[in-house]
Amino acid sequence: MTSSDSQPDSQPDPKPSGPDSDAMGRPGRRDRVHRSPAGIAGGVLLLAVMAWLGTDAVVRGEGRTPWLALAALLLLVPLVVAFTLRPAVHVGPDRLRVRNPFRVIVLPWGRVAGLRSGYTNEVLAEDGTKYQLWALPVSLRARKRAARQEMRAQAERGQGVDVRSAGRAPGVGDAFRAGGRSAARTSPSGAGAGAGGSGPVRAATDQAMDELRELHEERREAASAQGEVTVRWAYEVLGPAVAGAVLLGVLLGVG
Repeated sequence: MTSSDSQPDSQPDPKPSGPDSDAMGRPGRRDRVHRSPAGIAGGVLLLAVMAWLGTDAVVRGEGRTPWLALAALLLLVPLVVAFTLRPAVHVGPDRLRVRNPFRVIVLPWGRVAGLRSGYTNEVLAEDGTKYQLWALPVSLRARKRAARQEMRAQAERGQGVDVRSAGRAPGVGDAFRAGGRSAARTSPSGAGAGAGGSGPVRAATDQAMDELRELHEERREAASAQGEVTVRWAYEVLGPAVAGAVLLGVLLGVG
């Protein structure tokens, strides 16, 4: 998927900015966007259930019930959206834009120290601050499935299988060494390499992290990939949630 909120080509940008974003760090037309399909599906389902229950409480409820239902919806809907529909990772040639539940972090590639995969996927800034990539959750089940596929692929190729490393995500030390590359590779189509590919089978989020590491290695020294790390709080999420919490507390307190 790509974003299309950049300015038209006929309108010059009066401020210096990278080709992938505008001066405010918003994603440009060439950004690649990573989201969690499972998170989006779960969020849509939760919102549908909440809308059904909330509508029923407002229409059929008596006394304070409709007001309690509205306050609960005002609190819960922003939180569900924040943790399911909102997270995204915009990958551009000059910067990484991470949209987490309550913050938006823009990291020029020149200020990225590394990307780490473990039980969560994280990006490390040069100052030591780490930011979790909510849109790229780690799936141990997917890693095990990739490990089984890799073992079958190696068996078909007549190779030995190292069950300790098959499907395993690389650490920071494997990803960033002078002139080094991530050991795992992905096919051009984005699917994990198999028996006919050029590398081991990988889980989807591990493939995405490998791509981020490669792009970081390629662009970290580019002049357009320099700048400062910016962090913005998502007040559009926090505001309604806090208002709902306060309203719900008042209604429960006066009852």
